[in-house]
Amino acid sequence: MMAWRRWLVAVSLLLCAAALQAQPVSLADLARHAQYKDVKISPDGKYLAATAVVDGRTVLALIRLSDKKGNIVRPREEDDVTSFWWVSPTRVVYAVGTRIGGYDSPLATGELFAVNADGSGTKMLYGYRKGGMSTGSHIQRAVSERGSARFIAAIPHDPEHMLVAVSRWDAAGFERALPIAYRMDVRDGIKNKIITAPMRGARFVADHQGRIRFAYGDDNDGNEQVYLHPVDGDGWQLLPELSANHSTPIAFNRDDSAAYFSCPAPGAYGICRWDPAKKSLAVVWSNPTVEARGLLQGLADNSVMGVGFMDGRTGTALFDARSVDAQTLLALMKQFPGESVRFVSGTRDGSRSVVLVEADADPGTFVLYDAKAKKLTPLLARESWIDPEQMASKQPFDFSARDGMKLHGYVSYPPGKENAKHLPLVVFVHGGPFGIRDDWNFDPDVQAMATRGYAVLQVNYRGSGGYGYAYEHAGWREWGGKMQDDVTDATRWAIAQGIADPNRICIFGGSYGGYAALEGAVKEPDLYKCAIGYVGVYDLPLMYHRGDIPQSTYGEAYLKRQLGDDMTVLAQHSPIDQLGALKAHVMLVVGGRDTRVPPIQGLSLHQALAARHIAHEWLFKPDEMHGFYDEANRAELYTKLLQFLDANIGAGTVNASTASTGP
Repeated sequence: MMAWRRWLVAVSLLLCAAALQAQPVSLADLARHAQYKDVKISPDGKYLAATAVVDGRTVLALIRLSDKKGNIVRPREEDDVTSFWWVSPTRVVYAVGTRIGGYDSPLATGELFAVNADGSGTKMLYGYRKGGMSTGSHIQRAVSERGSARFIAAIPHDPEHMLVAVSRWDAAGFERALPIAYRMDVRDGIKNKIITAPMRGARFVADHQGRIRFAYGDDNDGNEQVYLHPVDGDGWQLLPELSANHSTPIAFNRDDSAAYFSCPAPGAYGICRWDPAKKSLAVVWSNPTVEARGLLQGLADNSVMGVGFMDGRTGTALFDARSVDAQTLLALMKQFPGESVRFVSGTRDGSRSVVLVEADADPGTFVLYDAKAKKLTPLLARESWIDPEQMASKQPFDFSARDGMKLHGYVSYPPGKENAKHLPLVVFVHGGPFGIRDDWNFDPDVQAMATRGYAVLQVNYRGSGGYGYAYEHAGWREWGGKMQDDVTDATRWAIAQGIADPNRICIFGGSYGGYAALEGAVKEPDLYKCAIGYVGVYDLPLMYHRGDIPQSTYGEAYLKRQLGDDMTVLAQHSPIDQLGALKAHVMLVVGGRDTRVPPIQGLSLHQALAARHIAHEWLFKPDEMHGFYDEANRAELYTKLLQFLDANIGAGTVNASTASTGP
């Protein structure tokens, strides 16, 4: 794995990058935003487009490969570029989002923009902040509209148009309306209606001829629905068998002769191939433990070569190991042993491809592959200042919970102490909770703790994503119940394995993980010496009244379905109502502008602790949201987090207490 980093000199084509450092990584460097996120090559191979972070904002970088010159497209106001697509060799469409914090992705504004590959011709195609007047024509003009647009697909044979889905906002706010698919002009945003979705919140899947073929989504009860729109038909057809077994369309193959679905397989999770003529599914890949993470891009744009999955470490399954695409990928994987290697973008003819090489200790580097010359050229390192040789590695593990359910997770050891025993342990609980999982990836939060001497345990408790519908569904209405027991069982597993010193364990998490940290401390008062709640929920009934989730009927239905609506039970599982059992030292981290978990959650617990004269560490940033985004604030968080850990479970005085300070 490290051979790659030894000879790689990351080339910054547009933005300046810091050099690799010889000394151990600093907390300030771990707090820095990744410089590059995604890179895609134009269909003709002449340009690159990349999302890059400049002055704390995610911008779109457009780079001409012939001379490495380019331009930066900055979104307006305080937006970030969230995603982008080449819709022709010379035109890029991009979406923007409003930042809601460092812990969650930016919230999409529903606006679409387009720009030429040379940086000219920037145009807002759709959005509520677009000015203009309707002409009364039957052709709908790109005027200001209260709605959200979502990119569906480019149309290879029609470079002047793309497919988009538009959902209008009702008078009550951001509700899920019936999406409408349009063919939109990428030059000016003029759009023509194709079809209306058969259900609220549906997503469309199109073939490469620009035809909408599927719509799918969940109803308000969480039941999946899949609809087919036949090429020779004039309406939607519900596919009840596919809906009932949670099969979901993903994409069509390159020549539209078949479509791929995520699907169940006998005793496993799978990817199926759908035959349009027979309207039937055939399993082409399955795994008894995990779902597919998606289809693997081949050398050429829109080509499919296999399946990617995360069964502990990154896995690759190829449909035809003898194909040119597969042989090329296998050869590249041999050059970078121990790392994840995949094509992320390709030209239309497959002559040039962008490859991403990454690992648990490596944030990743984008590389250009020339198929004719069989040559690799380094392009952009996501975080060039990180030296993978100094980072902690993640070791997958699995075990059985108390009720026999098999669970999966990761242990990160301090570098050089992979075989050490009785280490101070931080149980790091992921947020979500549903549909989210911990991965074998580079995680700066984990690295901040592991490189400072702490073992870090992460568990994908029931409710987590990636392990099938039943695994996720098993977590519904289990806040403080079986989901919490899974975290406890993982902690006890680490003790039984000799990894953790039973007297030096702390629990930490953000969002739902913040809830689990404090709930763990009151439910298992003798297990954890300290608990750190980061933008967490501590009063479950309050979730029905404060925050952005209950502001829509869909959000209310989500809470009732997956949190539960018995307020007595919710109060019994709320840390703020169980402080009489608390023994652990506590640290609370709150953002004053958090809309997902409003600051009243943390402030109320802060005041309740103070009323009981329970000393605790308090870190409040009035301008931060759902997780700290500002690099200086993130570095401060890491510093205070480690000071708190050192005081409670570090090599020094384990029982040291910390003083409370006001917001």
